[in-house]
Amino acid sequence: MTAFETRTHLPELSDRLDLGDEKIPVSPFCLGMVGDPEVIPAAFDAGINFFFVTADMHWPYYEKTRKGLEMLLSRGGGVRDEIVVGTVSYATQLEFCSTPHHEVVQSVEGLERIDVAIAGGAYAHEFMSRVQVYERHREERFLGTRAIGTTFHDRDAARLAHQGEMVDIAYIRFNPLHPGARLDLFPLLKRKTSTLLYNFKNTMGYLSEEKFRQLGIGEGPWRPEHTDFYRFVLSDPHFDGVLCGLGEPGQVEALARAMAQGPLDSKEFQYMLDLGDLITGRASLSSP
Repeated sequence: MTAFETRTHLPELSDRLDLGDEKIPVSPFCLGMVGDPEVIPAAFDAGINFFFVTADMHWPYYEKTRKGLEMLLSRGGGVRDEIVVGTVSYATQLEFCSTPHHEVVQSVEGLERIDVAIAGGAYAHEFMSRVQVYERHREERFLGTRAIGTTFHDRDAARLAHQGEMVDIAYIRFNPLHPGARLDLFPLLKRKTSTLLYNFKNTMGYLSEEKFRQLGIGEGPWRPEHTDFYRFVLSDPHFDGVLCGLGEPGQVEALARAMAQGPLDSKEFQYMLDLGDLITGRASLSSP
């Protein structure tokens, strides 16, 4: 593994980053799937202005996100201009890379347009063809598109896209169960680019008390909370932000409190990596 690097402080919900050539101000926290529509307006009131909505795959699971956006937009008063909405389509056939985004706009009252068109679940063998369609979306302002992004399931493709500034925002997967980016991605990101790097699947590896016991870990050692997984990801300075999912409005405040705790130290970071190794079977507890 690479040496532990950490940032000096964690982002706040109300912070803003510049997205794309137009420098669209987006929060480091991009909110996707929620468990209660009320989370969306609560997140906005707490400072989050960046939202992620599926255009096809997992459509039923985003129903509460769509309802929450409608609740927020119904406030009027220019709220639509204060938020940034990205819609993601997992269709890889080039002729199907447009219609799904239309369907989100049609399904969310008050949305009117999208701000970021996102190609979902990209792999190297098809990314280059699909990104050309999305580049046209941005150039032609398709449905209002001002920036483009991709969620990557292939870190080689993510590296090329990030270093080549092929998209305005790239989403990758990094967590204690999937730490591979520390070996094959982060060391290769030598140059600062205009492409923002966000993480998804942040909380994979969370353990209940029962799971700790099943692993043979008794009372005493630290039990990371869900919010500590966001601290884990954002402790690494390579990340600009995270795509997060929150269950109920109280979790917005819990996320803000976790960010105020600051980055993990090297021992805490390694502890969470070690837990991931135990869960996946990459390591086992030493015999007493």
